[in-house]
Amino acid sequence: MSDQTREPARAPEELAALFNRRANAGDVEGLVALYEPDAVLAAGRVVATGHAEIRTFYADLLARKSDFRAPETPPPLRNGALAMTFAQLPKGAFSVEVAREQADGTWLWAIDQLKLAPPKA
Repeated sequence: MSDQTREPARAPEELAALFNRRANAGDVEGLVALYEPDAVLAAGRVVATGHAEIRTFYADLLARKSDFRAPETPPPLRNGALAMTFAQLPKGAFSVEVAREQADGTWLWAIDQLKLAPPKA
């Protein structure tokens, strides 16, 4: 799927749904397209900065064949052109993201903090 055929997020609350749809489709490039070029994604000990590192992170994650669902999540908290979004991920993980409105009115994540679920005892 090319960038021209991927729908953009027109509101911050659309980002999580787009993420789940693209992750379940195995669309690594589509996931990367949800982030600003210099975005930072932190997941445990991994800190990925920029599209190239975020691409590597998601290629590895999607290789594990997780099922991404969109359970009920709190609505984004907005302050002008910034929004804090939330997502629940497989196996009890969750993430909190900072999205920013772009000049064209679309929204992209600038910061993504993934909290991995603790291992089961």
